[in-house]
Amino acid sequence: MKPSDGALFYQPAGVLAARLAARELSAVELMQAVIDRTRAVDGRVQAFNSYDADDALAQARASDERRAAGAARGPLDGIPVGLKDVIAVEGQPLTASSKMLANFVSPYDGTVTRKLKAAGAVCWGRLNLDEFAMGSSTENSAFHTTANPWDLSRVAGGSSGGSAAAVAAGEAIVSLGSDTGGSIRQPAGLCGVVGLKPTYGLVSRYGLIAFASSLDQIGPFARTVEDAALTLGAIAGHDPLD
Repeated sequence: MKPSDGALFYQPAGVLAARLAARELSAVELMQAVIDRTRAVDGRVQAFNSYDADDALAQARASDERRAAGAARGPLDGIPVGLKDVIAVEGQPLTASSKMLANFVSPYDGTVTRKLKAAGAVCWGRLNLDEFAMGSSTENSAFHTTANPWDLSRVAGGSSGGSAAAVAAGEAIVSLGSDTGGSIRQPAGLCGVVGLKPTYGLVSRYGLIAFASSLDQIGPFARTVEDAALTLGAIAGHDPLD
């Protein structure tokens, strides 16, 4: 499924951040490229449970306006970040890939979401998983199975299969997943991307639908170690709500 290496949606976040800062690229152009890529391939990959293209473009326009005013918020400003559908984003669906929550809309932001927004990132879509994060293949989603972008006949891993597949397929520049017993590390390995389970307490779990709170951690998926570090830097920090 891989197009030319020069495609915007396959460039690392660090490279894109430099291009945005140099005004070689706008956040709207980047977001539109990711939306177009998602529309082109997600019917086969099925990484997403849902996404709101108009909202993502509005977030991207706000990023461009900040940058034009000299008020860019850092390297993630304008970068599309996908979120596993167990992480609360105010006004967006929060389903945990379960029919029980199929119509639930989150009334608040999780801490990692709030931190991403503070960094200027574009919160992009709701990514598929094994239902309530209980699985290791994303075949147990109540909605659909996420395929491995490298071979659509194979699984993406789980439970954060949508988060890994979205990055591997160019449907997000970076993404967030959650890991209890391997749910970031295993799909990252299967999809050929970088995945990190942070040290317990480094990243707040507030706003995460829990599987096992003593083991759950939210962490990044990325195309490079640098991108994983940029994303982790944006979401890490002590949180009294955790």
